[in-house]
Amino acid sequence: MHIDQETILIVDDDALNRAILENLFSTAYAIAEAEDGDEGIDKILALGDSLCAVLLDVVMPRMNGIEVLRRMKSLGLTDRIPFFLITASPDDDIVHQAYKLGVMDVISKPVVPYVVQRRVDSVMELFRARRELSAEVIRQQNQLLQQTKQLAQMSVGMVEALATAIEFRSDESGAHVRRIRDITCHLLRTTPLGAELTKEQIDLIGLASITHDVGKISISDAILNKPGRLTAEEFELMKTHTVKGAELLSQIPQMRNHSAYQYAYDIAMHHHERWDGRGYPHGLKGNETPIWTQIVALADVYDALVSKRCYKDAFQPSDAMDMIQRGQCGAFNPELLHHFKQAESTLIQFYTPTGGDNK
Repeated sequence: MHIDQETILIVDDDALNRAILENLFSTAYAIAEAEDGDEGIDKILALGDSLCAVLLDVVMPRMNGIEVLRRMKSLGLTDRIPFFLITASPDDDIVHQAYKLGVMDVISKPVVPYVVQRRVDSVMELFRARRELSAEVIRQQNQLLQQTKQLAQMSVGMVEALATAIEFRSDESGAHVRRIRDITCHLLRTTPLGAELTKEQIDLIGLASITHDVGKISISDAILNKPGRLTAEEFELMKTHTVKGAELLSQIPQMRNHSAYQYAYDIAMHHHERWDGRGYPHGLKGNETPIWTQIVALADVYDALVSKRCYKDAFQPSDAMDMIQRGQCGAFNPELLHHFKQAESTLIQFYTPTGGDNK
């Protein structure tokens, strides 16, 4: 047997029939032989992927050809390997069973060499082409999957770069958006607030959260970095960053086609809404704002309090938590406040003496 060739297995209890069939195919294929169905099954399982066809007699001792086919069908091998039934008495019932069990062709004995060779070669060419096509489809699918992953990574990188650039305009280090993401994901993953969300959804919300202030790109530096209190007119201009941010995200094709887009759009638009309806831009009340946007809103307030800004020094985390709990920074979902308070010790760990904006 030539181990570098595809193998044809001949299963027949008649040595003369095996010799005739071997002579037909031995120049192009390696040949394996079995004298009955039991031995045939052992050879089929042992040869594995090197097996390219099985020529199977019907009437044999211990296990006949139909029983072999039935076993191979149960293992799913008749879909992967072409089986040919060779019989001296092509009974209609046997032929019907054979085709039902997945045999590719039924060949009558005595065999006519050139007919058998032509019929077997044609079927094997078909199977070979099908395998090659399947392999090419898998290769292209893997290539597309890799390209999709690369595009997704590029999209994430673009979003992060845009968000960080805006933070720098606000005289911040860019750590602000990363902490908002960390706080948001932590609350969704570890509290009942995210119970109805999958891990993939939470990851997308985390990515979306970093774009919450993307609309500040439309706000002038004079207002954005003003050291003192904003006038009423300046504050009205500052408030437009919510609508501007959502509009900006909707105009970026790569973002609009991203799975995080709907989360990002809502967060950018509504992260300044409040539980009592006194927020902006639409005065939404209660759960009219999705829970993930409510979390981003609270995380944004907390981070602003404990971080140094051009218009104020940083508050101690405990003081910031007390101010939020007392409603000094607007009204928030009571359940959200409860879980936020419970997570206080973990939230502090997101801030280090030398990291981020905390100074």
